[in-house]
Amino acid sequence: MRAVGGRVAALVAASLVAGTVAACGQEAGHRASVRALPADAEFTHPGVLVSKAQLDTVRKNTSAGRQPWLSAYLTMRDSAYGSYRYRARPFRTVSCPAGAAAGRGCAEERADAIAAYTQALLFAVTGKRQHAAKARGIMDAWSARLTRHTGENAGLQAGWTASSWARAAELIRHTPGGGWPKERVRRFEKMLRTAHLPKVTRKAPDFNGNWDLITTDGAISAAVFLDDRKTFNDALQRFRERVPAYFYLEKDGRLPLTPAGSSIDTPKRLTAYWFRQTTYKDGVTQETCRNFAHVGYSIAATAHIAETAWHQGVDLYGDGVQERLRAALELHAAQQMSPGPAPRWLCAGKVERNLGPDLEVALNHLENRRGLSVPAAHRLAAATRPAGTDDLFVSWETLTHAGNPGR
Repeated sequence: MRAVGGRVAALVAASLVAGTVAACGQEAGHRASVRALPADAEFTHPGVLVSKAQLDTVRKNTSAGRQPWLSAYLTMRDSAYGSYRYRARPFRTVSCPAGAAAGRGCAEERADAIAAYTQALLFAVTGKRQHAAKARGIMDAWSARLTRHTGENAGLQAGWTASSWARAAELIRHTPGGGWPKERVRRFEKMLRTAHLPKVTRKAPDFNGNWDLITTDGAISAAVFLDDRKTFNDALQRFRERVPAYFYLEKDGRLPLTPAGSSIDTPKRLTAYWFRQTTYKDGVTQETCRNFAHVGYSIAATAHIAETAWHQGVDLYGDGVQERLRAALELHAAQQMSPGPAPRWLCAGKVERNLGPDLEVALNHLENRRGLSVPAAHRLAAATRPAGTDDLFVSWETLTHAGNPGR
């Protein structure tokens, strides 16, 4: 990671101190043993992936010029997504076919949702209202046009973008000075309810696990912004059904668990579903032998869901999830950094080492909340910081979650 000079750090720190605003909302208290959000419990805002306490820490770290947060902040600020000149490109219908076929509006919506979140996060960190205006403008442009997602990958598209849209909207709506008129908020809420929720709340037990986890990430993110208790609790249940069937532990038995409601009910079908993996050891995932990129999507989505629930007082990391995440992180991080071939038992010795910027949220929980050792993942994260964006649904998580457990 390139070091940032002291003069630059001082200038950025001074700017941040001058513009810092305090986010509103309260950190979730001691409700983390509940299985669902109680009927009398209010949602905590801001609480989609990033909490008030974590934002406070981000501001302190960047204002003080501490690394790796300052480098992470500068990477975000200087990206195309952080430019004041960024322009939204909204579509009425976003059509996303399967595979590599060109879609209509798919890349544009993903980019604009990440740009809205980037601008919202810049506003939350610096207090500069130009960033809030830019985030609002992007979200308003899309809520004025978008009506539906179509095509074979409509659910995946809706999951990727619902998570980023909700993060952006949460910060603008619940940070003082966000300046979002109520009628525009209501229109944005309608977009999430009509164009996104119908796609991301559909169960897909026979699909690859990254799809189900990404759409659940979109569903729980939108649910918190919308104060939608039913969608939130349904997402918790989907998470609890999918995660044990995606991340294998030897205690599961000789064969992996199957997703609830799945037709993958024979050893032959299971082998095909796991991309021909037949030897199961701690940390192997349903898509390990597909490629590490899809494993990374699943690690990130799993951590996003659990993190958002955590801020609402529900501990999804429990129930053995943190054990599964820890094993998967260690196996795949070690292989990602390995100079030689994979062991023969793993994917017949052939793996595609293409993990993305997907480790920070899970690593933060394991190391900084639970005090667990995750040495391979720690080394990989340190070597690749600052984590930027995958241009899909993971953005700036070194800045928001590295060494940042919140309260």
